[in-house]
Amino acid sequence: MAGLVPPGPTTVPAGESKKAEEKTDFMNLPCPIPFEELHREALMSLKPEAFEGLRFDFTKGLNQKFSLSHSVYMGPTEIPSQSAETIKIPTAHYEFGANFIDPNLMLIGRVLTDGRLNARVKWDLTDNLTVKANAQLSNEPHMSHGIVNFDYKGKDYRSQFQMGNAALFGASYIQSVTRHLSLGGEVFWAGQHRKSGIGYAARYETDKMVATGQVASTGVVALSYVQKVSEKVSLASDFMYNYITRDVTSSVGYDYILRQRGGGSLIR
Repeated sequence: MAGLVPPGPTTVPAGESKKAEEKTDFMNLPCPIPFEELHREALMSLKPEAFEGLRFDFTKGLNQKFSLSHSVYMGPTEIPSQSAETIKIPTAHYEFGANFIDPNLMLIGRVLTDGRLNARVKWDLTDNLTVKANAQLSNEPHMSHGIVNFDYKGKDYRSQFQMGNAALFGASYIQSVTRHLSLGGEVFWAGQHRKSGIGYAARYETDKMVATGQVASTGVVALSYVQKVSEKVSLASDFMYNYITRDVTSSVGYDYILRQRGGGSLIR
């Protein structure tokens, strides 16, 4: 009778099953985020878009792709200073904008009453190649500038080439090494100031956390860490150190996402 009893199902140990799931398929790695967005999650929590004063924005859509915008701002503007004290002067301006948004093309233009003209272009030439351009024209001397980026998105890597006025050239590359880890580097040359630099970065990302480290020959060491506590709550911190000037800054904050709005706090 014992020979007639069918064998029971084979049980795979939980540890071996987990190892099989975590085995990295190096031929099917995810595409990393752009090099310039390495600290994206930390910046969203620690450096939100904020302003001091009064601001009114109004946008009217003329059709599905074209819209006009009006903006009024009244408040202080910070001026760069050699001292640690922040200098603010009261300002007020009106801004008129025009937007054209298409699945493959985005055109944004802004004209301010102080004479500045801002323009942005994003054009997806192919599924992998994108061209982005930013420009600002101003009546003030040495305040007008323009820059063009060529972004290429590969299967498990991204590369970017950048050039701008004042003989500015830059290039970056980031590659997924595992499903969670990506490594990258960048170089730049500022011809007008006769300066060049090179930098390296690493980013480790899971469903619950994101850790990023970056170091550059300009003296900057930047670290950031974001922990997702729940679907609504995230904790974030960053640390920046310049080993040439010995300057150190650090921030700690959190995000709490409501149904329609988000709230947060920041400590520096």
